[in-house]
Amino acid sequence: MAVGTKTLAPSELDTFEDQRLVEELRKAKEELFNLRFQSATGQLESHGRIRAVKRDIARLYTVIRERELGIRATPAPVEAAPKTKKKATKKADAAGDAAAKEEAE
Repeated sequence: MAVGTKTLAPSELDTFEDQRLVEELRKAKEELFNLRFQSATGQLESHGRIRAVKRDIARLYTVIRERELGIRATPAPVEAAPKTKKKATKKADAAGDAAAKEEAE
């Protein structure tokens, strides 16, 4: 997901976990830093991009703060389904038992 796009909507941010929000914030700050350097050296092609990135940073800070205050709910952690063990076939058990007997001798 690119920073400064419409995919960084508050409804989309609700699905992110706290670590992902912090990572997106870091990326946005880094991009703003680079855009400011480009602007200072006259290499910036789109001045509107700075505005979009600043707004994204504000959105991220808002969502993080709302979660701290309990205004916005954090997403429920997705738990992996417990793995079921496959039952060994009789042939595999017999081969394993034979190998164990040989090692014991």
